[in-house]
Amino acid sequence: MAGLTNATPAGNSRAEEFEVLKRRIHGKLVDKLDLSKVGELKGDVLRREIRLVVEHLCDTEDSLLNRGERDRLIDEVLDETFGLGPLELLLKDESISDILINGPKNIYVERRGRMDKSDVEFRDNAHLLQIIDRIVSKVGRRVDEVCPMVDARLEDGSRVNAVIPPLALDGAAVSIRRFGSNPLKLEDLLNYKAFTPEMVMLLEGAMKARLNIVISGGTGSGKTTLLNTLSSFISNEDRIITIEDAAELQLQQDHVVRLETRPPNIEGKGAVTATDLVKNALRMRPERIIIGECRGAETLDMLQAMNTGHEGSMTTCHANTPRDALARIETMIMMAGFEMPIKAMRTQMASAIDLVVQASRLQGGPRKVTHITEVVGMEQDTIVLQDIYKYEQEGIDESGRARGRFESTGIRPMFMSRLESAGVRLPSSAFRQRVMLTD
Repeated sequence: MAGLTNATPAGNSRAEEFEVLKRRIHGKLVDKLDLSKVGELKGDVLRREIRLVVEHLCDTEDSLLNRGERDRLIDEVLDETFGLGPLELLLKDESISDILINGPKNIYVERRGRMDKSDVEFRDNAHLLQIIDRIVSKVGRRVDEVCPMVDARLEDGSRVNAVIPPLALDGAAVSIRRFGSNPLKLEDLLNYKAFTPEMVMLLEGAMKARLNIVISGGTGSGKTTLLNTLSSFISNEDRIITIEDAAELQLQQDHVVRLETRPPNIEGKGAVTATDLVKNALRMRPERIIIGECRGAETLDMLQAMNTGHEGSMTTCHANTPRDALARIETMIMMAGFEMPIKAMRTQMASAIDLVVQASRLQGGPRKVTHITEVVGMEQDTIVLQDIYKYEQEGIDESGRARGRFESTGIRPMFMSRLESAGVRLPSSAFRQRVMLTD
């Protein structure tokens, strides 16, 4: 089997022979299948039956495959038939958090914050486009020359973005953000020192007291993971409505209604935007509304929902600091075409948002909650913020990873009375000014 990945001319020839054989067997399998009977079988039973057919086809080929090569060929033919071809090998590896495809021959993966090039390849760009089409068609999307960019998701909730030629010059580009069938839980994030127990107590209390929370952060900083984690503190009795462009939230409650936007059809009609879904969600008797990410006009509708009886709602936005998050929300409202005095807009924001939780991906890969910041109110035309907890980076360790410390600023939140009214009692020591944790 080592000969199949050898970079020598003989190794290349052997790998090409393997690919030709695989395509030939796959073609024979397609010809041999009785599609009417295949439709009657499902799941593991179907895969087992097809595996027997592929093994028989391998036996009929006059090829000198060793046992390892034969097993690999059978697995790859089955992946081509039922799965996502070469991607299946990477998707089975739970240590991979991101898969980045830059054309059919250049695939990179991220493991534990480190980016490496993978040995996995597609045959050509047509093969890659075929797999992309298989992914997006399962969620009712399309990708072609008319619509060369698409957002989709895998069955396990992982987020997929694809850009195909002519926009992508070196072959189709695909980004897969893994969430996996077993998303990170609170205990995992504590073990990774993403935050401290004191910060968790405050966030749990904020969720139970129905504070409105904005999770801010850059790409890959862990916003969605944090949103999933915080949602675990929501009561099982609450009716929750989630609104996303590509459904990836994995809430554990029973009473959840999941809504997903829809892009326009080939005539450019039929689009359903996040704004449309937020407006409709208000008619569905929600107790909490969770928007996967605010990107545009839906931001104002979300703020109005937070201000009109839907406390305990959450959303995320792209920003580098809590102050930047509020500035970006302000910009998104203005971009939506609403002419509103700045002071009125900021008053609405200060009234709607109680907490901004800042997530950051630091050098070397560690993800941290770097700020838990309270929105205090307005002072003239400025929104007043105060940090309750923060993370201060002190430098880089021997392995190139950021190191620093979590600090309590010594400020007692203004919303403590709301927490106490909800039956949440936090010890006064949780807010004493000190260094809480060093990594």
